Amino acid sequence: MAVNDPALGFCRDCLSLQRDAARRCPACGSPRLLRHAELYGLAIAHVDCDAFYAAVEKRDRPELRDRPVIVGGGKRGVVSTACYIARIRGVRSAMPMFKALEACPDAVVIKPDMEKYVRVGRQVREFMHALTPLVEPVSIDEAFLDLSGTEKLHGEPAALSLGRFAARVERELGISVSIGLSYCKFLAKMASDFNKPRGFAVIGKEEAVGFLAGQPVTMIWGVGKAFAATLERDGLRMIGQLQQMERGDLMRRYGTMGDRLWRLSRGIDERKVDPGHDAKSVSAETTFDTDLATMDDLVPVLRRLAERVSARLKKAGLAGRTVVLKLKSADFRIRTRNRALADPTRLADRIFQTGLELLRKEADGTRYRLIGIGVSDLSDPSRADPPDLVDVTARKRALAEGAMDTLREKFGGGAIETGYTFGKGRPGREAEPSTVGRQDRGNGG
Repeated sequence: MAVNDPALGFCRDCLSLQRDAARRCPACGSPRLLRHAELYGLAIAHVDCDAFYAAVEKRDRPELRDRPVIVGGGKRGVVSTACYIARIRGVRSAMPMFKALEACPDAVVIKPDMEKYVRVGRQVREFMHALTPLVEPVSIDEAFLDLSGTEKLHGEPAALSLGRFAARVERELGISVSIGLSYCKFLAKMASDFNKPRGFAVIGKEEAVGFLAGQPVTMIWGVGKAFAATLERDGLRMIGQLQQMERGDLMRRYGTMGDRLWRLSRGIDERKVDPGHDAKSVSAETTFDTDLATMDDLVPVLRRLAERVSARLKKAGLAGRTVVLKLKSADFRIRTRNRALADPTRLADRIFQTGLELLRKEADGTRYRLIGIGVSDLSDPSRADPPDLVDVTARKRALAEGAMDTLREKFGGGAIETGYTFGKGRPGREAEPSTVGRQDRGNGG
């Protein structure tokens, strides 16, 4: 039998080829058979680890296998991810922890171990690179792959290689992945969300328009709650309605987003899988144990976070031109403020001073449960932090920061502190600095 025979499927458990329409694999009895008319003609995949953080914790603590597990902060924090048992009970990523525990009071709550998750994520990424060099990371636990032309290399079509990859991840790493396979990134990402966990869904080119017609407009990238409400007011709820509209009409109504609606509603997505996918921002944030409102309380935390972001930038060989301040009030409203700099920076002092200016305008008596600082518009550091002819002390502060970095590298991060942080308590749980990709930041789900 020719492996690329469109009538031929395969068993996702034993990977044996299947021609007949049996409901179970004759070789191993598994019901997980994959068949599709275009199965062996598609090469763009999206791979997403299932409930990633929780899955790693369950792997390392087998006694939790049948228990609901939530990975996140304490009572004042939020859910980073939840296992599928907890999700069935209503727990969702980014949900406040107290609400998650109301929905699932018997859940086991585990503090995130980002170092461990990054290590496992890198192992999964190595397995991806064994399939193809065209791997575009989206977050710590997901990526796009382009397996075009790899059939000769592996002696099998892309779909079968992906099935073998999923089996290897389970066997060697003890976690599972879900896979979406299509002819473009948009539909591959959509397919990977079906049948989780351990899913493998295919959307072919011939069926794309008809399939999309029955999906809500919220399935299109960029259509969030606010824009979905706008489309709802205009009577547009389903992608099929967008397919009936002219491109010019959509653009007149919604600008460049109208062009995206027209293209994606028809399954047109010409973006390539980009293995040189760069980070978009680096940030750090912390959730407080008790709400804070005064500058005396907020400033030391802001300084520590700026130092952590600076350290990450220096380690990664990056600099950023825009400083972003994030605040979450006691009623969970998020304020985001940003300021573009004349030149890129990776200095903690400059990140902090810019964030401090933004914070002063927001310290209006509002009580905050979270604060974060980051930089975006990343670039290489070759043009970062040139001498400041106006602020004559900036050069001295930069030299002092370099000396502090040397001491911290030699004696540890707590070896030296600034006047802003010395002797101050640590009122919250600081998250790891995060490098965020062009797509949505991963949440372990």
